[in-house]
Amino acid sequence: MAVTIYHNPKCSKSRQTLQLLRDQGIEPRVVQYLKTPPDATTLAALLRKLDLKPRDLLRRKEAAYAELGLDRPELDDAALIEAMVEHPILIERPIVVNGAKAALGRPAEQVLDIL
Repeated sequence: MAVTIYHNPKCSKSRQTLQLLRDQGIEPRVVQYLKTPPDATTLAALLRKLDLKPRDLLRRKEAAYAELGLDRPELDDAALIEAMVEHPILIERPIVVNGAKAALGRPAEQVLDIL
């Protein structure tokens, strides 16, 4: 099973999800997305696997969200994806991918559905 986690080691939910995977006997490929952000194509593919719109994956409490005015309804999906590519701290985490499926680890147990 080739599982990937988009991980932020400073985030408690991300650490919990990584530990949950390891407790299941899975050693995932770990992508520290703040150091290696996904490009727009990868992020769009993740959104499709998650069955989410870009707005649903934005961390609204991050300072960059307000600074960039991302609450404006006229911003389209492409603009929101580009903002997340340029400011990966805006991407909700952790995201776990298993083949054609993905889940957001909030709560961590949600990822069990795709394993």
